[in-house]
Amino acid sequence: MTQARHLDGIGAFAERYDVFLLDQFGVLHDGQRAYPGAVEAVSALKRAGKTVVLVSNSGRRAEPNERRLLKLGFEPGSWDYFVSSGEVAWRIFKDMVGSGALRAGTKCLLISRDGDRSAIDGLPLTLTERGDDAELVLLAASEGDRYGFDYYSTLLGPIAARRVPCFCTNPDRIMLTAVGPRFGAGEIADLYERLGGSVTRIGKPDPAIYEAALALAGYPARGNVICVGDSVEHDIAGGRAAGVATALVKSGILADAGDLTGLFQELGAWPDYTLDAFRWR
Repeated sequence: MTQARHLDGIGAFAERYDVFLLDQFGVLHDGQRAYPGAVEAVSALKRAGKTVVLVSNSGRRAEPNERRLLKLGFEPGSWDYFVSSGEVAWRIFKDMVGSGALRAGTKCLLISRDGDRSAIDGLPLTLTERGDDAELVLLAASEGDRYGFDYYSTLLGPIAARRVPCFCTNPDRIMLTAVGPRFGAGEIADLYERLGGSVTRIGKPDPAIYEAALALAGYPARGNVICVGDSVEHDIAGGRAAGVATALVKSGILADAGDLTGLFQELGAWPDYTLDAFRWR
């Protein structure tokens, strides 16, 4: 595999691609503040006439994610579309209810952050906080900065033993928090499987979220598209599987990583470019 080309900024390949699929956490911001140069770089892409689609493994729907970006200082209109795994999942659940595959009134145990309920807002599901009557588990986020694995094991063990179906709408195994990296909802999904349950994961690197993003972008030629992210497992592997170019930004979960050759080889996913940060130059 050809070694990735290291660049100082996205301006070096901006003319080469027409459509930019951008991750948010670890690329544009850390959840608390925008990374230096990121606001300006996104705006510069739009001024250059590029189509910008934000593609995120966020269990929240698109609208609350977009509100957060505005609060962090990103300019209104500096992206064209926002595709979150939570949005994709919400539409899947809506179709399942419509087809009868998911019964209206199904009791759902929702695991999210900050009391967020956008993952099921408008769906005819009944929230439950009890494990003994849950008929569906929805892993939208992790609170790994508040709880340990023992908490989730105690909560989910009896549900997994009953083989209650579980959907994970944030497959990331690591999340950035105010107190540093912590285990993400993807790790809780792995735990659920170890406890005997089964999990359907929705989000990167699964092809469905890329297909949704490319559909919104008007089905461009794959050679004119680049996926930019901070996770080799999700962004680079997913982007390559979708047939588009990839750029790895080492400002998020890999900020303190050294040589990544071993990781690229292990996952069979080599980026076309690497960047220290998402900035124009």
